[in-house]
Amino acid sequence: MRKYSHNLLSIISLFFVITSCSNYFDQIPEDRLSLKEVFQTRDGALGYLAGVYTYLPDEFNQRQVHETALYRTPGPWTAASDETEYVLADNKAKMINNNTINATEETMVKYRWKSWFTGIHEAAEFMQNIDQTPTDQVSASEKQQWKAEAKALQAIYYFYLVRTYGPVPILKENYKQDTPTDNLQLSRGTVDECFNYIVQLLQEAQNEGLLSNASSDAVTGLGRIDKSIAQAFMIEALTYRASWLFNGQCTYYANLANNDGTKIFPSTPDENTINANWKKVVDACETFFSQYGTRYQLMYTDKNGNDVSGPDATNFDPYESYRRAVRTPRNEITKNKEMIFYRIDNSAGTMEYDRMPNDRRISDGNYKGGSLLGATQEQVDAYFMKNGLSPITGYKADGVTPVINEASGYAESGYSQANYTSATGQIYAPLGTYMMYVNREPRFYADITFNGQKWFSGTNGGNVTDFTYSGECGKKGGVNDYSSTGYLVRKCMGSGDRNQALVCVLLRLSNIYFDYMEALCHVNPTSDNLWEYMNLIRRRAGIPMYGEGDNALSRPTDKDAIMELIRKEKRVELSFENCRYFDVRRWGLTDEFFNKPVHGMNVNGDGESFYQRSQIVERTFGRQYFFPIPQGEIDIDKNLMQNTGY
Repeated sequence: MRKYSHNLLSIISLFFVITSCSNYFDQIPEDRLSLKEVFQTRDGALGYLAGVYTYLPDEFNQRQVHETALYRTPGPWTAASDETEYVLADNKAKMINNNTINATEETMVKYRWKSWFTGIHEAAEFMQNIDQTPTDQVSASEKQQWKAEAKALQAIYYFYLVRTYGPVPILKENYKQDTPTDNLQLSRGTVDECFNYIVQLLQEAQNEGLLSNASSDAVTGLGRIDKSIAQAFMIEALTYRASWLFNGQCTYYANLANNDGTKIFPSTPDENTINANWKKVVDACETFFSQYGTRYQLMYTDKNGNDVSGPDATNFDPYESYRRAVRTPRNEITKNKEMIFYRIDNSAGTMEYDRMPNDRRISDGNYKGGSLLGATQEQVDAYFMKNGLSPITGYKADGVTPVINEASGYAESGYSQANYTSATGQIYAPLGTYMMYVNREPRFYADITFNGQKWFSGTNGGNVTDFTYSGECGKKGGVNDYSSTGYLVRKCMGSGDRNQALVCVLLRLSNIYFDYMEALCHVNPTSDNLWEYMNLIRRRAGIPMYGEGDNALSRPTDKDAIMELIRKEKRVELSFENCRYFDVRRWGLTDEFFNKPVHGMNVNGDGESFYQRSQIVERTFGRQYFFPIPQGEIDIDKNLMQNTGY
């Protein structure tokens, strides 16, 4: 969340919601502390609102989504896509990857549903009770603002629910704990009803009290959702609504209907309806740019992380600018104008442990991790070369052998004869690096730890990472603490120990840029605006742009070719940021990317044999566009239809 204040965090412990019921909204037991008492003081009211915020995702802890706490709500999104593979056999993402997820799963499936509906209920409770707080404690204008925040949170929780489970029941009234079960037989909303309601709530929140810029008020603004965040989530919701999975083009859910016969997903719409939905995305993005375009900006820093002010700067460092866009220490939040929505209270230490090498040369446990989250070879291949071209255009019939783009300058084998350095002198790939890791774009070096690369300098740092079988970071003697792919995710990491307090970014400016480009590609693929925003991304990344600048690349004119470029660019720019799991599903490309094995290096080999492309695990997509509805909820609510295939 944006600027989630330490004041809010300190109050949460006093007023954190304890739930006891087993239906959607899991109301709080009202005898723990009467609502009348809670809302008699400013701290009580603020603490209750803080509790409503706690169900926002903490995506730094995707290793432990099995935990049954009702807050933080991380998902298995990165390792359940083709980006990464956890070495741990019991990681919940594997249930998705091997098509064994089911409606009776008691943690991952159940607790995301339970938590987000609890958040929706708690927001309603807050809105119903805040007016009883004395005005000498909370002013009328603050009450309006806080109500609007709670309403926006409801919309965000509905968005997370629909994104994960498909259309869900819409709770138009705030059911009480003693509501008879017969009155809780609720049907699922349709796609249109759910997305329209999300947008409606966000628009109402904007009009009913959200601040234009919550972060401008250092006293009451910290921790607040504001109009820009509501607009960003409106864009995200509209983008999903317009996509293949939800717009009627996906036939898998064509027969899914409520008990009264109402189809939950639309029939195949005509082209005009599809274009109209995408035009709504374009309009919402342009509203965002016109109202908040000067407030939010891509990060441009020098090699030391100092701001160099905007896209016209000539002295920015692409590697460091991109790296700092998602890796922000808590004490540097105001330096990052790219973050729109993020969570400060998070599990950064878990994320850092997963991504830091288990280097057995290091005795201090604070300076080595578990080597648990391995990037796949498919994701490694997705990064561009320094000339902006894709190194790999596909794979041969065996699914392993790459089809090399000769124009890119990519070399699959051999070792470098010199250091490959950035323009600022940073060593991207040291002498002796395997050639497939040389001459790649700056984002590759910020995101991927590969064999032969130095770990970040700092205390106990500077070691060359060796993922070969007998290497100091290899499988031999590693038990479960080794990379199963021969790579590690490096994104969000920095020098020093693995206990650094970082911000967990949930939505940033690049997300909005890609929503805009995708919508323009559907509505007006010849628009110059599409290339303007594509080139903003590429310029910051330090690679050639399309149709302008040095070594410019030609702009395709075919709509499908343009969309393919957008997808490729988004896969890199927003890698490991919880987008690809949902993107590939909503694009209808699961057979192309998810219904097949993932690969890596040969972690059972030493020397040259390590660099043999090897299958890590077979994956089967099956029916998993959405999570199943928890079976316990269906047992209670006889009108609640299960997703097709479960």
